[in-house]
Amino acid sequence: MSKGQDDSIFALSSGAPPAGIAVIRISGPRARSALEALARRIPTPRTASLALLKDPRDGSPLDRALLLWLPGPATVTGEDMVELHCHGGRAIVAAVEDALAAMPGLRRAQAGEFTRRAFAHGRMDLNAVEGLSDLLSAETQGQRRAALLMAEGHFSRRINGWRNELLTLSAMAEAALDFSDEDDVPDDAIEARIGQGIAALAQDVGAILAAPSAERLRDGVRVVLAGPPNAGKSTLLNALVGRDAAIVSDIAGTTRDRIEVPAAIGGTAFLFTDTAGLRDETSDAIEAIGIDRAHAALEAADIILWLGEADALPRADAILIAAQSDRSEAARPGLSLSARTGEGMAILIETLLSSAATLLPGEGDYALHARQRQEVGQLCAHLDAAASTGDLLVAAEELRLCRRAIDALTGQAGTEDMLDRLFSGFCIGK
Repeated sequence: MSKGQDDSIFALSSGAPPAGIAVIRISGPRARSALEALARRIPTPRTASLALLKDPRDGSPLDRALLLWLPGPATVTGEDMVELHCHGGRAIVAAVEDALAAMPGLRRAQAGEFTRRAFAHGRMDLNAVEGLSDLLSAETQGQRRAALLMAEGHFSRRINGWRNELLTLSAMAEAALDFSDEDDVPDDAIEARIGQGIAALAQDVGAILAAPSAERLRDGVRVVLAGPPNAGKSTLLNALVGRDAAIVSDIAGTTRDRIEVPAAIGGTAFLFTDTAGLRDETSDAIEAIGIDRAHAALEAADIILWLGEADALPRADAILIAAQSDRSEAARPGLSLSARTGEGMAILIETLLSSAATLLPGEGDYALHARQRQEVGQLCAHLDAAASTGDLLVAAEELRLCRRAIDALTGQAGTEDMLDRLFSGFCIGK
């Protein structure tokens, strides 16, 4: 952020006009004076009030709007705030914003600046900010539920519990080290309690680390369709995503490169990948590259739909599909399926949803991003080191490093460039 935190900012925080209502937010030390300049009065705090807004420059009427005066620090940003609930026409929004921009000390907000101020003033920690970012981009119900839990601070409250336990354990360790020669500090007993506390905390942190990742929830469960040429992979892909995403042909080797198609099924995000037909030899250099990429996709797959022979399963947990059942009278092992007639498609979708449920956060669970998982991993490593050492002095140092990992996790010890990237992904009104 190139602008200062002492500036007062404004932005349209509702959807783009035209709309029924347009909500314009103002935050900062000049929010009150801006409201007084527009409405000629300050309404009762946190009580909606109707007023005719006038341009301070010439007194011309702008709009009749609802006003909300929200004194800080008990606001979203931790600063004085104003909300103007205007009519949602383009001309009205433009006129009110133009009047605000002309006021001294007021400027248009940058992307994510309201949320960044909330973070800077302690109204949100970094985990809640990341949850809000996910919530704004959620496209499935699973994504929405997990993001809402993170945005509302469920994970942050768990972290605070970890922090409090670490402070208690650190205080006990320091007491044992500093007063070990005093009669009222029993060394053996206190060291045993410290060890038990570290072990219990490590178990709780490890359980979070073992939970499903947010990347899989956000990007979709990776489902790879694989098998020999002309096995029906592209036809099945099109049936699953509900459109002609892949070219279907009887000519072997039509699919040269892998084709990735995102789709939401039953409220779950999937990323389906159609791959080149697998065979041992080919004289086509381009097809050979496609086969190599197909093998790479198989290695990265969460779920594999195998349309080949049963004895050639690429992985033990691959789902065997007896595709093109409408073309063959002979029974084959696997799920009998025809993408053309729809036979077996309902069972396949049910199987996919059941498999995906084991890979994604459950109802009421949140998911950690790569950054969060890295910091939780650091915390877990320091706890393990503290638990495994027999030296109380070393254990005390590891507990201090645990607290530093907690600070990095909540954003109290973060880097500006990382924060810039995170907040720049928000819309202007957030």
